Amino acid sequence: MTNWQAGLVGFVIAALLAAIAHWQRRGRLDRIAREADESRERIVAEAKREAETYQREARVQARDESQKTRTDFEASIREQRLRVEESEKRLATQLLDVDRRTAKLDTRVAELERREVGVQEKERAVEAERASVQSSIEEARRALDRAAGMNREEARKLLLEEITAESRHEAAKRIRQIEEEAQADAERRAKKVVAVAIERLAGEFVAERTISLVHLPTDDMKGRLIGREGRNIRAIEAATGVDLIIDDTPETVVISCHNPVRREIARIAVEKLVSDGRIHPGRIEEVVRKAEHEVEETVKEAGQKALFEVGVHGVHAEIVKLLGMLRYRYSYGQNVLAHSIEAAFICGVMASELGLNPKLARRAALLHDIGKSLTHEVEGSHALIGADIARKYGESAKICNAIAAHHEEVKADTLLAPLVDAADALSGARPGARREVLESYVRRLDDLERISNSFHGVEKSFAVQAGREIRIFVEPGRVTDDEAVVLARDVARKIENEMTYPGQIKVTVIREMRASELAR
Repeated sequence: MTNWQAGLVGFVIAALLAAIAHWQRRGRLDRIAREADESRERIVAEAKREAETYQREARVQARDESQKTRTDFEASIREQRLRVEESEKRLATQLLDVDRRTAKLDTRVAELERREVGVQEKERAVEAERASVQSSIEEARRALDRAAGMNREEARKLLLEEITAESRHEAAKRIRQIEEEAQADAERRAKKVVAVAIERLAGEFVAERTISLVHLPTDDMKGRLIGREGRNIRAIEAATGVDLIIDDTPETVVISCHNPVRREIARIAVEKLVSDGRIHPGRIEEVVRKAEHEVEETVKEAGQKALFEVGVHGVHAEIVKLLGMLRYRYSYGQNVLAHSIEAAFICGVMASELGLNPKLARRAALLHDIGKSLTHEVEGSHALIGADIARKYGESAKICNAIAAHHEEVKADTLLAPLVDAADALSGARPGARREVLESYVRRLDDLERISNSFHGVEKSFAVQAGREIRIFVEPGRVTDDEAVVLARDVARKIENEMTYPGQIKVTVIREMRASELAR
């Protein structure tokens, strides 16, 4: 092969190789183009799907935003509506207040007009009375002229009798008229009347309870309590400060002491000793110490319970203890702590009715008998002792004055004192609250009937409702209606001056006219 042939073959081979390479490169380019088209279509499809997803999310978000906006708008509307309703209610309340004030002003104007009319009527009544007196004088002069034939003493007696009868009749009419006016005016003056009129105390004449009983399982236990040569009973009395009375009463031991707390400690100690069976001086001292701790805890719990029940707070711990000690104190058979709680509620109600502070009233009434817890240890009135205790432990001057003045031993400085006084009397004088000795009860009933029967014109009288009311029947021919009013007042005044009694006694005079005839 020649060189040019070889070159030609090489050229042909190179051309073929170049053609093959060109074809392969073109195939790759086509493949790349196709892949690019497919990728573009796929990207476009994904973009469309994402766009649709974004559109859906945008629609959901727009719907949520719209719902939220609507909810907020509705809440705002409701809030505005509530504010409008509240404003309307306040306006209505203010209108009612204005109406009430207007009504009060109208009432006051009417009251002033009524008073003016009353003054004019009283002036006319005075003129009429003056004319009546002048007529009486003329009548008396004529009577003197008629009595010219009598001696001086007879004429004087006749004139005095006529003037006295006429004066009593006029006085009875005047009293009846005043009482009617007072009843008509009672609603307006009720607050003042309540604060002044019911201020009365129950008399102290019934002994307190001073003994406690402990029941024994057998009479043999009495000997063990006494001990050898009486050492056990002496140890009990020395440790507790009480008198232990062991007599012939079967299966019973009597504990006597004026101090109710000591008596309670002794009772608990004796019961524990009897239950345990080990009775000797060392054991007695140990049991008494435990009983003292138990009673002290009981006293604190009783005081705290009373304060919580009445709604009083911020009381010193010593006052709480002294208040709890009243649990073991009795007055006229009435538990003093229960009486104090009841008086506190009564005093709070009256204070509310009078427009005063009910919390302060309940506090003062609850503490009014606090001095009774120390009357066995400190000499003096329990009211003054209680005031000193309250003052010592930081109670206000109003509270201290109400405690000290609730038995009228000091002057009342505020309306709180007569309120506490009245609540104390109401709690102690209500039926069934306190126990009386039978003899004094019967004697009081007899005295009531005796005083009532001593008046002129009384036919008979009866003490009813456990001596809280006396009913007097008068002879209708000897006592008029107007004189019955005077008689009731006179009987009440005589009962107040001559008798001592708890609470108050109602005097009722009954006058009735009966006409009868037989039909034949």
